[in-house]
Amino acid sequence: MACALLFSRLLPFSHRLTRTSVCLLSLFLSYLCYCVLFPADNIMPKSGDQTPSCQRVLADGGRRRLQKSPSCVLQLDEKPGSVEVSDQRRPSALHVVRNDTPSAAMGNLKFGNKKLPNAIIVGVKKGGTRAVLEFIRIHPDVRAAGTETHFFDRNYDRGLEWYRGLMPRTLESQITMEKTPSYFVTKETPHRISAMSRNTKLIVVVRDPVTRAISDYTQTLSKTPDLPSFQELAFRNQSLGIVDTSWNAIRIGLYALHLENWLRYFPLAHIHFVSGERLITDPAGELARVQDFLGLKRIVTDKHFYFNRTKGFPCLKKPESSGSPRCLGKSKGRTHVQIDRDAIEQLRDFYRPFNVKFYEMVGQDFKWE
Repeated sequence: MACALLFSRLLPFSHRLTRTSVCLLSLFLSYLCYCVLFPADNIMPKSGDQTPSCQRVLADGGRRRLQKSPSCVLQLDEKPGSVEVSDQRRPSALHVVRNDTPSAAMGNLKFGNKKLPNAIIVGVKKGGTRAVLEFIRIHPDVRAAGTETHFFDRNYDRGLEWYRGLMPRTLESQITMEKTPSYFVTKETPHRISAMSRNTKLIVVVRDPVTRAISDYTQTLSKTPDLPSFQELAFRNQSLGIVDTSWNAIRIGLYALHLENWLRYFPLAHIHFVSGERLITDPAGELARVQDFLGLKRIVTDKHFYFNRTKGFPCLKKPESSGSPRCLGKSKGRTHVQIDRDAIEQLRDFYRPFNVKFYEMVGQDFKWE
């Protein structure tokens, strides 16, 4: 308005000016109007004011960008000199944060939360627990801890928050899992897991106890070459057929005795048993039942597996993002130590009544005879 008034005053005298003078006068007046309308403080902020290079974030999570800037040096607990905030004056308090710091809401949306496990593979050692974990974790709704946590048998005194910290971040729709095979044979574990949540789903991978014991011994022998023979460890008196149940490799195979302890704290419906033998011959079938037990859609199917004849074990087919198929480690499918046939028959006679009782308890015949 001021510029228009000024032009109207000078218009009567414009006939006396040359064309060049008129152009110069117009440029001068345009500059004068620009300075009046846009003061320098709005265009070039003072060097001491760092607020424009930051973001002001409303307390309710809304974000307002004041000015683009590659970085901001203000910390969360610093107060910028040019921004005064009063809870009494404004209904929503403002906070100055770094441009590269995501809000808590954004962090949770992107990465999920660490939750205590919904399902645990509790056993058994050398039964096929690693295979079950690797196979089921390709399901998009399953996230699992990468290593055995041993929380409920070795680290229980560290507390549930320590345990939660070991879990992967999961979205609300995803299942959190972990596996520690020694849980199944540890007396205190069922009570401790039930104290965390009685709704926890438990998976037990079982295998012919004689074959499992030989596999267990083979693994130990690879780490301890001077180990006594299998027969020396398995029998107190082989000629009389007296088995040494204090040896851990033998004790683990007494599935019925261990299951009795678990059924004191969990109903049978909360425990799913995977056949270690069928896991080799029909991995897709066993994984289908695992997915049903966990309430998951059947996404892991036979198209994900192929049988590796060298290892004598199923492997996952080549993922699109990988250059090679995914098999378990070198220790999986290891050739077992040769054991005397008489010793094997004696162990089968020993385990037979325990196996029959186990079949009756779970309502399933694993055909280990």
